[in-house]
Amino acid sequence: MSDQQPYDEVAELYAEKFSDSLSSYPLERGLLASFAELAKAVGGPVADLGCGPGYVTAYLSSLGLDAFGVDVSSGMIAQARARHPELRFELGSMAALDIADASLSAVLSRYSIIHTVPDDVPAILAEFRRVLAPGGHALISFPGSEDASQPTASYDHTVFTAYRWWPDHFSALLHDAGLEEIGRLIERAAPDAPRPFPMVNLVARREN
Repeated sequence: MSDQQPYDEVAELYAEKFSDSLSSYPLERGLLASFAELAKAVGGPVADLGCGPGYVTAYLSSLGLDAFGVDVSSGMIAQARARHPELRFELGSMAALDIADASLSAVLSRYSIIHTVPDDVPAILAEFRRVLAPGGHALISFPGSEDASQPTASYDHTVFTAYRWWPDHFSALLHDAGLEEIGRLIERAAPDAPRPFPMVNLVARREN
């Protein structure tokens, strides 16, 4: 995300509201389990980028991964450290990660890229590739657009402006960054969902 202040202000409320949100998404839990297998095959740490209050970082750790979290919001990092003191959480930006080249087996960006202005996304994907070891994987989740003629679209988010993407367009950006899509999961919005957007999950691999 591009600005920490809005999330600092809602960090405690956000942590309380979403601390068990994975329990409502069995398909995502299954995908995260597959993601963990891919990471273990490569070997090495896994970064949860835009980790928020750390509940997904903790879930990755429960799957046997050496997982740590990074977030631009100091409020979110404080919540994560308080709730999961056994894990490592660092303040940082996805646009300039304080992580060594080719040092990670995998990176997760679960709805954390949604506030990034579309023109800035390619640079962030290049950072993902930089920190991944050859053969490492990225799992990136975001709300999808259902109109191929509209590759990106802004929408009103509770905190501040967010963007949704046409999946094939985002996949092309991954390719341009040196990450090749190997699979995707698209979840259709439930009838009672607050926003009628599909949720897109793309898995990509750094080939070399």
